[in-house]
Amino acid sequence: MKNMNTAKRNPILLVLAGILVGALFFSNLEFSFSGFNSPEGGSAALSGKPNYAQAKSESENFPALSLKSFNEAFVQIAESATPSVVTVYTEKKVSGRFTSPFDFFGHQFDDFFAPPGMRPREENSRVQKGMGSGVIVTGDGYILTNNHVVEGADTVSIRTFDNRKLTAEIIGTDPKTDLAVIKVTGLNLKPLVIGDSDRLRVGEWVIAIGSPLGENLARTVTQGIVSAKGRANVGLADYEDFIQTDAAINPGNSGGPLVNIQGELVGINTAIASRTGGFEGIGFAVPSNMARKVMTSLIESGTVTRGYLGVSIQDVDENIAKAMGLEKPEGALVGTVVAGGPAAGAGLKTGDVIVGFNGKKVSGSVPLRNRIAALAPGTSVKIDLLRDGKPLQRSLRLGLQPSAEAAGEAASAQPANSSLGFSASALSAEQARSLGISPTAGKVVVTAVSESSNAWRAGLRRGDLILAINRKPVESFAGYSASVSGIKKGELLFLLVERRGNKIYFAFNL
Repeated sequence: MKNMNTAKRNPILLVLAGILVGALFFSNLEFSFSGFNSPEGGSAALSGKPNYAQAKSESENFPALSLKSFNEAFVQIAESATPSVVTVYTEKKVSGRFTSPFDFFGHQFDDFFAPPGMRPREENSRVQKGMGSGVIVTGDGYILTNNHVVEGADTVSIRTFDNRKLTAEIIGTDPKTDLAVIKVTGLNLKPLVIGDSDRLRVGEWVIAIGSPLGENLARTVTQGIVSAKGRANVGLADYEDFIQTDAAINPGNSGGPLVNIQGELVGINTAIASRTGGFEGIGFAVPSNMARKVMTSLIESGTVTRGYLGVSIQDVDENIAKAMGLEKPEGALVGTVVAGGPAAGAGLKTGDVIVGFNGKKVSGSVPLRNRIAALAPGTSVKIDLLRDGKPLQRSLRLGLQPSAEAAGEAASAQPANSSLGFSASALSAEQARSLGISPTAGKVVVTAVSESSNAWRAGLRRGDLILAINRKPVESFAGYSASVSGIKKGELLFLLVERRGNKIYFAFNL
């Protein structure tokens, strides 16, 4: 009889335990924002420092004492954050060759219908329409979204929660993080408070909001957890430190917010990993701390400036650690040290392993690269390193990260060949000195790579020495030119290149 009573009480105990856990999670769940009402007028011009919304401290808690109140907590998060989410519309005039009045598959955001009974001409111009999401982060109308949502757009507009359509201006974009800032003018704009993404923990509940698959599904709310932090080498941007989540994200969610259980913006939804093009439980968001720094820089100066150390770095794997006599495969291995750069001035050398940066451990090259880029040029930093197994420390001031064009000689500032996706030239003595390589006669060097090309996506970079094309050795620039001249659009290009003494193969379609 005692066992039967215990069995009957167990489900009740489980429910009570669940409610207790929910109460711990959802205490202090009260939202209040400042700066909701902004006067009409003004313009989208730079306004100095952005006036971000701030959360007010409240003494009232929201304890989850029942399943109903647990459910209500999620409802309040959604109701609080949703009015800050907008649908972003873009239009771009394009010209091209048309073969069908419908183009559902080749261009995701193209007009879906041609005039009844009419077939577009072979050569024509049209308006390419796009759509994404965004989140209002200041009361005077600054909105965060993705660069790929507004890239190349001639006009941008947004639709608010209360169904107003407002014209927007692009304040600035940063392709290296896939972020963009746009601005609108209007009354009663509700900004979302920006939270601290560094405090996120794997397993926390989060909510994604956006307009997946079309405007008819605007401000769709999905719920999940933080699956991982610090995801890099995904191939989506130059600077990657993504939050991974299993909250459902689909095409159209790009630029929308990822929100924590305090109702704060902790990420900008950017992309999904999918074999089918649909949701498979792996979504990526730019952390709010990175987004805030980029946005502040774009608003204050119209551009993003990043710190520059002046070295190339790579991860230390198990084989490298073993060869160098290191205890663990961690840190960032220094390759090229740029002559005249901050690192060279401080005495860093090829083969140094950076294990600490400003007192914090360096786990790998990507986190270090992100930390350097997040600091302003001129910032004083301390670097802990290992040289031949011996610990050393160096102090230096970060420089200003040069653009790809400014980093090299005049020849490397030439635009990339549009048909190849990259440009090359005979290696000159000046280029060799700039790149820190031997000025051997007959060598061909990559001088520019278009960031929108298959060559860039495959991994080809400025400064790579081309040794062979389609398995045929390159012994002169004339030989290189002859080899690439017969390659047609859509054909495979197979390159063998030398980069810092290492031979690497790249294969991609033109």
